Amino acid sequence: MTRLDEIIQQINRKHVYIQTHNFPDPDAIASAYGLQELLKSRGIASTICYKGKIDRYSTDKLRKILNITLENIEDLEHFLTDEDEVILVDAQKGNSNIINMTGDEIICIDHHPTYEKYEYRFSDIRPGIGACSTIIAQYFFENGIPMTKAIATALTFGIRMDTQKLSRGVAKLDIEMLYRMFDDCDQDVIHLLENSNLYFEDLLAYSRAISSIEVFETISFADTGENCPEALIASVSDFMLALVEVTFSVVYSRKEEGIKISVRSERPTLDAGKIIGKALKGIGSGGGHATMAGGFVPFHGTEREEDLLVQDIRERFINVIGKIRRKP
Repeated sequence: MTRLDEIIQQINRKHVYIQTHNFPDPDAIASAYGLQELLKSRGIASTICYKGKIDRYSTDKLRKILNITLENIEDLEHFLTDEDEVILVDAQKGNSNIINMTGDEIICIDHHPTYEKYEYRFSDIRPGIGACSTIIAQYFFENGIPMTKAIATALTFGIRMDTQKLSRGVAKLDIEMLYRMFDDCDQDVIHLLENSNLYFEDLLAYSRAISSIEVFETISFADTGENCPEALIASVSDFMLALVEVTFSVVYSRKEEGIKISVRSERPTLDAGKIIGKALKGIGSGGGHATMAGGFVPFHGTEREEDLLVQDIRERFINVIGKIRRKP
């Protein structure tokens, strides 16, 4: 019995919801899109849903070019019941980057580390894999299910984006799946998606981050400004690692509900997921991979109080990393 067979065995309804993490990135959308096709091949209909918005230009292009239909959870709430079955893709229940939507989360497919245990009917969680799209691609090959050009293109793009073109957190299986999909995906579309992926206004976030950057030893802190799109915060965090003086990047944006944080690490001894979890313990939540992670600190107060909170967050990161470096 394949993993897809096990998934089908746990579904009791003719229709399910496939939920991605909030503000989905290309890997989340591609994984959901691929899973939707797999379920369709077994006679199960599905709706892909998310919270937030599609806030990265390349992600929006992926959706439009491949005609991927997604629904905002807010538009579905009056339809949903507790009996509806939900499959989580590229996210896990209890994480800070996913809303607890109405329904029963029966299945989880993800490549992020687990920070909060939850009993699903079936789970396929592989933190050693670079992208969730890799896992979905493997399901196609394991079951001999043909891929359309659109599916192969989406999954290829998802893998390339989440591994930063095979330069970060990549596993052998990621490379194998890219190789097996190479002849089936549309390379022209991949080129189009990977280029011209910034809005002019996005440059303002880079400008703010550059003008605000502070470096403590090799740890950088930068502010992208208020209500910066989550995908852009992550992109700026990646950008900061290009500095010779920086090995650990912390980038944040002040939002209405609190402070969104993205971290990146290029040192094996500095696990981004573990560090952000420890740094935000007691004031927020965070987690992710060894090389990239994210977190959120809820906050409602004055501007002065927010400035003090940001200062506290910086000191927390410096203290956590300092303790790691002092270990023999």
